Parts: sequence; structure tokens; C-alpha cells
Amino acid sequence: MSRRDKLAGIFTDTTRELAAANFAEKADGGRVLAGPVRTMGLALDRMDQEARELQEALKAGEKVVELNPDLVDASFVRDRLDGEVTENDDFVKSIEANGQEVPILVRQHPDIKGRYQVAYGHRRLRAVRLLNRNVRAVIRPLTDDQLVVAQGIENSARKDISYIERAMFALSLEEKGFGRDVIMHALSTDKTELSKLLSVARVVPGSIVQAIGSAPAAGRRRWMELAEKIAEQKVLEAARKVVQKSGFEILGSDERFMLVFAEISRKPKAETILKEWKPKGGKIAAKIKDSGKAYTLSLKDSGAEGFGAYLTDRLDDLYADWQANRELKQE
Repeated sequence: MSRRDKLAGIFTDTTRELAAANFAEKADGGRVLAGPVRTMGLALDRMDQEARELQEALKAGEKVVELNPDLVDASFVRDRLDGEVTENDDFVKSIEANGQEVPILVRQHPDIKGRYQVAYGHRRLRAVRLLNRNVRAVIRPLTDDQLVVAQGIENSARKDISYIERAMFALSLEEKGFGRDVIMHALSTDKTELSKLLSVARVVPGSIVQAIGSAPAAGRRRWMELAEKIAEQKVLEAARKVVQKSGFEILGSDERFMLVFAEISRKPKAETILKEWKPKGGKIAAKIKDSGKAYTLSLKDSGAEGFGAYLTDRLDDLYADWQANRELKQE
């Protein structure tokens, strides 16, 4: 069976329905497109019908089981930058009050017997761990390709998945050897958009991305602009200095992005050139300062030779001579 056929099979079973149910908590009943391109025909317009989706999954033979969360490992590729949850998060409080209504999707761990690996539902898993509860899950046999595509389906429709998180997820998949066809399926995107995502992720160092975080309000245009500017070594060094400043880490992620963006967007100050002039045998000295915007000549005529006055009287002639020489050079 070809890779294309294998990928197509992913979307014909209940993985699609369960993924859509997982979107419901973030979607507020609406459909969310993955960036500037349309999703690949996924039935995300039904995200507000999670109960029906779960019923269909059960009818299709999928069983929801309870697992010890300590036996469940994260996916082998990370898709979020700010994935931690606390007891004070509304997400955790909702599960505490109402229970875990939507199961996570896992597979048997490919390398460790008796353990499982998450395809999607990482935040849900962290929440039940905080609450010391078992996690409700559907266990399905998934290849690596199928796992990352299922993981990507969930991410593609989240309102809070940011541009840089999509970019870093794409780069992680590429670095792990996944083909462009799999990555495009996982991100529900096309070749052009995928190229832009990968370009941004390659140019902006991971250390700076981690320091900034997900920056959900910073969209594709600003991240691409940041990547374009930061490609210059001097600008990159300026960005590194910003993220290392004391107090940077306590700001919100969007604030951190804007602080870096503002710093690298500053126009570099023109270098000031300082010179001194002193003719042989004369008692005159001059200090010359060229800031790029102003040219200052300061004369010290200790011998009262009157060179300053002489120069001033001939400024018109000097200027005319300068213009004439300039025109000759342009010819």
C-alpha cells in the first residue's frame, strides 16, 4: 500500500470523529481554519456535536478505557510551547467539576511494553494528573505517520495554536524524517504555506522561540518579518540581548514578542566619526565631527591668524567648487 493510501485511511475511521470532539472545548461551536489555507475537508463544522461523535466512535467498536496517567507518555514530537497547566486554570477546574468528557487518543508505546503514547489530548492528560485521576482514553494501533497526522488534526483547529507553534511543529516533523506529504496532512496546509512555516522555524533560533513562547497574538506576517530581520547577525545578537534581560521571563508571551520585535526594528544609530586636523607649521587646530546627520568643524586659532574668518568668507566659492567637482564625477 502506498503512503498516500495509508494517509487516506487515517481519515476514514473514528480517529477523525474523536479528533473533532477534542476540538470542541476550544472551538466555541465554530470552525477554525489552519492559517491562510483551508483545512483538508475535515468535518470540523461539527465540533459542537462531541456527544454524537463519541457515540459513533463507540458504535464503530472503539472502547473508552481508563488508564493510569503515569503509564502514558507524551508524543515523540512536541506541538506546543506553553503546554503546562496549573490547578487554577479554568481548563483544570472544568474537568474537576464535570469530569473528563472527551477521551484522549493513545497507542501502545512502540518501544516500552505496558506503556502508552499520546496522539492528542496532552493538556487533558496533564490536567487529570494534577487531579490524581485516571485518564479516559481510546487505544488505537497507529503508525508514526498516523500519530503525527492525528496530532496535527487536533492542533489545526485550535483557536489558541499560534503561528510559531505550527512552524516549530513542522520543523520537528521534518527533522525526524517525515516527508512533506505527511507534514502537509498533519498541518492541513499546502506546499507554499509549509515552505514559509519551515523558513521561519529554521531562521529564528530555537532558544529565542522558547524564550518568547507561543505569542498567540503575533501572526504569520510579524513572525516572517522577525525572521527576515533576524537573519542579519547584528540583529540576531540584539534579539539575544533582549531575551537575556532581567525580568524578560515574567512578561506575557505576546509582550515578550513585541519587546524583541521593537528592539530589532530600531534603526541603527549612525556611527559618529571624529577627526582632528592640524597643518604643518601652523598654530591652528580643528576638530571634525560627522554624525551622519550633522558635520561640525571646530577651529582653534590660537595664533589669531584669522583662518576662521578667511574660511567663512570663502564658503560660497568652496561650495561652488565642490558642486563643480561633483558634476564632473557624475559625467
